[in-house]
Amino acid sequence: MLRHLNLWNRGRLTNAAILLFGKAAQRFLVASEIKCAHFHGTRVAKPIPSYQVYKGTVSTLVDQAVDFVLSKIALSVGTRSESVQAPVAYEMPREVVVEAIVNAVVHRDYTDSSSVQVMLFADRLEVMNSGGLPPALTVEKLRVAHQSVPRNPLLAESMYLMRYIEKMGTGTLDMIRRCAKAGLPEPEFEVGAGFVARIWRSGETTREGSGTTPITTAIADSTTGKTTGKTTGKRILALLRRDPEISLPAVADRVGLTVDGVRYHIRKLKAAGAVRRVGSSRAGRWEVLK
Repeated sequence: MLRHLNLWNRGRLTNAAILLFGKAAQRFLVASEIKCAHFHGTRVAKPIPSYQVYKGTVSTLVDQAVDFVLSKIALSVGTRSESVQAPVAYEMPREVVVEAIVNAVVHRDYTDSSSVQVMLFADRLEVMNSGGLPPALTVEKLRVAHQSVPRNPLLAESMYLMRYIEKMGTGTLDMIRRCAKAGLPEPEFEVGAGFVARIWRSGETTREGSGTTPITTAIADSTTGKTTGKTTGKRILALLRRDPEISLPAVADRVGLTVDGVRYHIRKLKAAGAVRRVGSSRAGRWEVLK
């Protein structure tokens, strides 16, 4: 089996073989563990309410990290009108959480000494890894159809056979589609020292850094009762039009979002050509264009 999967090279196990089947993979690849943390607020701050370091094979790491996240987020249970089992739905689609964590494990740089970090905040989930993106991909390309370019092809092949990934470059597109179907903002992807996948939650905190637990304060459309990003954008535009010098924390207080949530909507408004910033972040003002 190892030879068939190209995990046996010149009489020795490859690193991918250790990650996939090793009984104590972290003895040889120390940083292959996953660190999971849960914060009540929207920033990294001590004390950390819940913190776990998971070790084991890559499939075990993924399963444990996913369970950590799902155990901390809201879960709704439906009725048994169509089945003997009551349907359940997490506030963030399970498939999106799995995709973000699997991508971090499969595409990370295993020569780097940092571990994959899974951080759950009151308003978002952030999954960070040291992999970055291969030269053939950009953040913009992740939002359209693109080829699969695995950083660790031997690892990706076995994870594909275990049905954790599809190797078609559809993972990020599936995340975007599922979040939209769940009424959540689009996931964000960032490349810096590493790669970050950011998934927004359906609940918001009452105030930035207040330490309160998440509560549902979604803004509903007055005619349909559905939560819509367009309605939130309209409220933010109205505030910026009325007070061009208003600060982001003040906007957050008015619309019931966190500052990060407001930044997300303003980025969307800027991309749509609806608003722009004139001057510096401190002394400037907002100009509503639509």
